[in-house]
Amino acid sequence: MVATYAKTSPWNKTTVTESGELGILEIVPIPAEDDDILYEVEPQYNHRPDLLAYDLYGTPKLWWVFAQRNMDIVKDPVFDIKSGLKIFLPKQSNLKDELGL
Repeated sequence: MVATYAKTSPWNKTTVTESGELGILEIVPIPAEDDDILYEVEPQYNHRPDLLAYDLYGTPKLWWVFAQRNMDIVKDPVFDIKSGLKIFLPKQSNLKDELGL
């Protein structure tokens, strides 16, 4: 059985066990695309991926996308997002297609 999390949730694909417990996290992949944008995190988004997600995608619920797309440099999705860090941002249209939004 699949958990009933929103498509914007990092837990969207995680299953629920027979006893109703949340199973092991199944990562929602955010693959690299040729048209991803290289972005340098600005000071107002220091440790605030939710604000960056809101400004880029219209919802703070996609805060986890930055870590998934940049797994080689972002280990902690909050504290690694800091001013001056260069990360790749998926375009909104690609993200909508990938997550089924």
